[in-house]
Amino acid sequence: MKKQLTLFSVLLMLFMGVAPLQAQNPRQKFDPARFEAELEQFITTSAGLTPTEAAAFFPLYKEMQKEQRSLFDQLRRCRHADISDESACKKVIQERDKLDVQIKELQQTYHNQFMKILPASKVFLIINAEDNFHRQAFKRAAKRDWGKK
Repeated sequence: MKKQLTLFSVLLMLFMGVAPLQAQNPRQKFDPARFEAELEQFITTSAGLTPTEAAAFFPLYKEMQKEQRSLFDQLRRCRHADISDESACKKVIQERDKLDVQIKELQQTYHNQFMKILPASKVFLIINAEDNFHRQAFKRAAKRDWGKK
């Protein structure tokens, strides 16, 4: 479970870098609404959610994503540090570690809430589906960028 959560956070961080890559491609700009609709459809299909389950799940899922986005924005600001200043580097490392823990705690909280409205087996399928979707999206974006060079 720990390995999957770590993989999930890495994939989400990687995904946060995909949007700017797609936005640079003049042929196809990134459309957040389309991306979200495709993600919801993929999760619904992969996890076998009924319309009732999907209606109960996705508002809570969107709430989690909003909170995660806030933490990822903070994490992104931690990228810049003066490497010649040991004290500044130490502070950035500690801040990143603190944010990573907050992200994991947030995921754990929401996963527990998901399991109150859905069977654990479906929550497990949802987590895997989300990972797979982001992995595929990243590969598609990378493939488009390789074609430009």
